[in-house]
Amino acid sequence: MPASRLITQLIIYYLVLVGGMWAVLTINPDLRGYLPIGGAEALIKGAGKSSTLEAAATAASVKTLGASLGWMGVAILGALVTALPVSWVYMATRTSEEYDQSLISSILILPVVVTSIVIVVQGSLALAFALGGIAGAVRFKNSLKSSGDALYILLSVGIGLASGIGAVELAFVMSFAFNLCFVILWITEYGEREGMKRYMTDFDPLKGPTSAPVGSAPVGGPPMVEDAVPGSKPPPAP
Repeated sequence: MPASRLITQLIIYYLVLVGGMWAVLTINPDLRGYLPIGGAEALIKGAGKSSTLEAAATAASVKTLGASLGWMGVAILGALVTALPVSWVYMATRTSEEYDQSLISSILILPVVVTSIVIVVQGSLALAFALGGIAGAVRFKNSLKSSGDALYILLSVGIGLASGIGAVELAFVMSFAFNLCFVILWITEYGEREGMKRYMTDFDPLKGPTSAPVGSAPVGGPPMVEDAVPGSKPPPAP
């Protein structure tokens, strides 16, 4: 993805999100009590309470089954919507040699999973301990190719936690700040040196990533020997 297109896409996307939410709350201010927003304010005001999650949970005016399902649906959707532009930044800035498609799925799905789990366990100490036991019994390993990839995982968890406690606006700010920092580091190529192992591609406002995947053939050239069908002869040289 060209850099200019990525930056324009991010700006338009965040402006649409902010404008859409502002328009909805302006037309119907009472709707705010039935949406998973305002949790950040509740967390700050409830800092002296025994449980900040409990303070955030009591901020929503959700009483009926339909309102509860709507609240949870918007929280999960908010986590997915705020995580989506993070995946764009990863796809545009990551070098092709160590590009990991599975991380894209983690960036999008992990916030949804964490949001759902937080909604289930918040306000219940017993469920929290049960979740810890289940997580300890069911283990999985995923070796990240770079420490920079761990930042995407941490952000995905943070987005899920913020959405699960009813602070989608906090998840939005986290997503915006993260993408802004990464795009600035990409544009300025901060800390990069010639000959070093690169985490992000060379910045070019008009072109996409300049590094091709390992083992790939040049554009318009013959296929590589490694990609040929087993048992077949390599194509003759032109």
